Amino acid sequence: MLRRFFPTPTDDGLDAAAGSPSTDAPGAGEPDLAALPLVGITRRRAAILLGVLVAAWIVILFARQISEAATATGRAEELIAANARQQTALVGLQAELERIQQPAFIAQEARGYGLGGPREIAFTLGVGAPALDANAPGSAAQRLGAPTPVSPLERWLTLLFGPSG
Repeated sequence: MLRRFFPTPTDDGLDAAAGSPSTDAPGAGEPDLAALPLVGITRRRAAILLGVLVAAWIVILFARQISEAATATGRAEELIAANARQQTALVGLQAELERIQQPAFIAQEARGYGLGGPREIAFTLGVGAPALDANAPGSAAQRLGAPTPVSPLERWLTLLFGPSG
């Protein structure tokens, strides 16, 4: 690459042969701007800058599309999970519907409203009725097969010597 040396601003406007200012130059005392090097944007630099901007724009658009795709995928996964929950709830509701349509359930609910069978006597407990005792007839302690409180020593003795007669 050739290196050019440009005249200094003090040399502009001087005739090389006479050493006096030339009269044909426009603005005899001003420097000639055409002789100054152009340090601005060349065509090559403008093309490179334009190429970089277009590439950055494409990368940004691509990243935005990837972001939107990831968001859509996440939303689809949420919808799939919600759909599975709704399916489970639907199965439970269908089982409940089958249960409440059975005649035994309908009769039980009717008894709650005092609509029992012809030979049934409807009764209710009063508002201020006290709670039943733990050993009252029909309570859990008196039911057939209810566990009886047995000490650990009695269990070991039953295991070693058999049940007491």
